[in-house]
Amino acid sequence: MSSTSRPPDGRRARRVVRGGRPGGTTPGAVARARAAAPDRRAAGQGGGERVHPALRLAAGYAWRLLVVGALVYAAFKVLGRFELVAVAVFLGLVVTALLRPLADLCARALPRPLAVAVALIGSIVVVLGLLALVGSVAAAEAGKLVGEFRGGVGRISRWLEQPPLRIRHGTLQGLHERISTFVSAHRGALISRAVSGANRAVEALTGAALALFCSVFFIYGGDRMWLWFHAQLPESARSVWDRGARAAWTTFAGYTRGIIIVAAANATMVGIALFLLRVPLALPLTVLVFFATFIPLIGAPIALAVATVVALAGRGPVIAAIVLVLIVVVGQIEGHVLHPLVMSWAVQLHPVVVAISVIAGSLVAGVIGAIVAVPLVSVVWSVVRTLRSEP
Repeated sequence: MSSTSRPPDGRRARRVVRGGRPGGTTPGAVARARAAAPDRRAAGQGGGERVHPALRLAAGYAWRLLVVGALVYAAFKVLGRFELVAVAVFLGLVVTALLRPLADLCARALPRPLAVAVALIGSIVVVLGLLALVGSVAAAEAGKLVGEFRGGVGRISRWLEQPPLRIRHGTLQGLHERISTFVSAHRGALISRAVSGANRAVEALTGAALALFCSVFFIYGGDRMWLWFHAQLPESARSVWDRGARAAWTTFAGYTRGIIIVAAANATMVGIALFLLRVPLALPLTVLVFFATFIPLIGAPIALAVATVVALAGRGPVIAAIVLVLIVVVGQIEGHVLHPLVMSWAVQLHPVVVAISVIAGSLVAGVIGAIVAVPLVSVVWSVVRTLRSEP
């Protein structure tokens, strides 16, 4: 039977050559195919080989950063639509971070609901009493302050006319007339802004009530709320979420308590200096410095700049210069002593990151964004650092 005869199943048998390859492939054909393979690979990948590996890596990170940026932008847009609710929840968390230890301490001798009520009501009474004291001091000094400001404006004008500035009297008089004309011409716009400010005040009261409502439940049973949410997660994700949440709360609570300590220290130093220098409205300016410190790096200098203007009008250029020096001293103490000692255990961020965060937050959401930016960045960095480490 010949090698080309059909097998019983009707299929043509393949010709087998000793030392060859199935299908009639000879060793020479295999060698030629192997020699041509690198050329085909080079032709197919020629475009990719021309891209530098560093450029390919940068492109990979670029599209990932674009995705992250889009997500952050979308989150801010959503929060912007619910700004009142977001701010109220944030304030509720701040109150919880401050008063939860006090409530836990009171709960050792009192029932838990009564301990929460004592902590909240006592804190509200202290804050309202401080505001009432500031208001009474400002009202008592109002008449005296008006006279001092009128005399201060005259002293400032005479000081500007003397060396080294030598500004002409007509220039200052013209500037005063232009300011008066502007106020008279835009009186309607100023009144409408005042009315809109009243609407904002109503929104602020609503947000404060919502923040108080949230803080009651956060202080009373925030841990049970988290345990309920934790139980709703998939079992494989519970450990990761628990680690991230604990790191986030530890950082947020540490930052809140730390910034309160820094603000109190700044206000104490500034208040003592303003009282010794007999600057008008020393107590209201001290309270202003306390609240302005919640905006890191720039809040306290802005408040002290206001104090400098008040000192210039009420006490003259020498006292104003001393207050101006006080701005530098307090800034140095805050940046090189208070923040490293008080905040390093809670917030491990470089000052450049803090400055960029404050400016970016102010551009996105104004004063609220400047206040929220640093704790938000601190919490995110803490969660990322915790999740990257071994459990």
